Amino acid sequence: MKRILPRAALLALALTAAPLLPQSSSTRQSSASPKKKTANPAARRRAVPKPPPVSPQARAEAAATVESRVRLAPETGIENAAAMVPLYELMYRLENHVENGQPLRVLQFGDSHTAADDWPGQLRARFQQRFGPGGPGFVQAGRPYAGFRRLDAKSSMSRGWQTLGGIRGGDGFDGIAGVSLAATRAGETLTLEAEGEVLEFYYWKQPGGGSFSIEENGSIIGEVSTDGSPGPGYFRAELPAGPHSLLLRTMHDAPVRVFGWVLERRGGITWETLGLNGAQADLLLKQDPALLKDHIARRNPALILVAYGTNESRRRDWTVETYQQTLDAVLTLLREAAPVASILVVGAPDQFIRTRRTAVPPSGTDQILEAQRRAALAHRCAFWNLRSAMGGPGAMREWVRAGLAQGDYVHLTAAGYRLVGDTLYELIMGQYGIFVSIRNKILGENGNGSPVKTH
Repeated sequence: MKRILPRAALLALALTAAPLLPQSSSTRQSSASPKKKTANPAARRRAVPKPPPVSPQARAEAAATVESRVRLAPETGIENAAAMVPLYELMYRLENHVENGQPLRVLQFGDSHTAADDWPGQLRARFQQRFGPGGPGFVQAGRPYAGFRRLDAKSSMSRGWQTLGGIRGGDGFDGIAGVSLAATRAGETLTLEAEGEVLEFYYWKQPGGGSFSIEENGSIIGEVSTDGSPGPGYFRAELPAGPHSLLLRTMHDAPVRVFGWVLERRGGITWETLGLNGAQADLLLKQDPALLKDHIARRNPALILVAYGTNESRRRDWTVETYQQTLDAVLTLLREAAPVASILVVGAPDQFIRTRRTAVPPSGTDQILEAQRRAALAHRCAFWNLRSAMGGPGAMREWVRAGLAQGDYVHLTAAGYRLVGDTLYELIMGQYGIFVSIRNKILGENGNGSPVKTH
């Protein structure tokens, strides 16, 4: 992805001053071979409480209230909109067919709101409809935790894989997704079904590491040894454009540790889901920084979303100052890994804590939001207050009554996540429209990017 020209600084200043118009509709060595798995990674998930009964009339009224509040989200806008200019320039080039042989990539880090893939999935669908599909991009290997899914890819794994990392931590060598898989026996398999034309596979090299083969539609396209000095490894292959059925198979009784697949096209947009249930922003700081930076740099993202805060809001030990310090470190790491990417910090959504008799908002949300805003602005990132877009403090009650949030008063329904995705999409595209207008005036270019005569 090409660097943004210096003249984009003029556009940043202009976009900052422009009003937002609403739019309608190295590394440490890994530990010894992992212990054998003692629990099923696809264990049964905790049941979500049922929402209180609501009459059809009350539900319709709540839905109308939510819709009216969400409609005001573009007026609230993205704070420090100039930080999105590098993304908008790449969107402009993509839309005007200034090809560079690779897709525009978006990485969305987050907690369970992200991991569900309904929210990033809606953004993926909307952006790909406008700018073209870029394939799934990075997809975690196998099914590393209960409830894992990607709406644009199908994956599976054999029973001999052990999940490492996640929110319970580990040795830190879990890479871009914060979770990895390990196996020690021959014949263990991973599969992926998705569309694309460029394949990569991310794995870990280690002394005495085993080998694996990769098949595409039943034919072996490569064999990889993971034996070597500790560090990240990558397998790459060119494939015919279209759908693919991929299979990885371990070849020896030796340790193999893997991170995930990349399957993408040579254009369009990817929207890559990097969420973990229960995650907090400091999870990124528990990863080996050299490995994490190498993975992010290899993805070369145009935009990084940092969407945490729900779990932090329920903790009493976070203060504005301590959480801002944590986000300072996270944003510094991300900036070092992707120096020309736009970074959008998404503020914590509204939520309630259920008790036996009632549901009350956690007291920590205000502190977390203030820390997120301060850190974003200090690091020249954009900031979007999701709670404000939902309707402000206490809005979750109406979202539950409208059938847009679940009975735990924390997570949204699929329809609710799609609404959040649509809201952010229209907000970004509204600002992108302003950017294009200013760009053409400043640079004297017409709609297709070619120069026009000016006086």
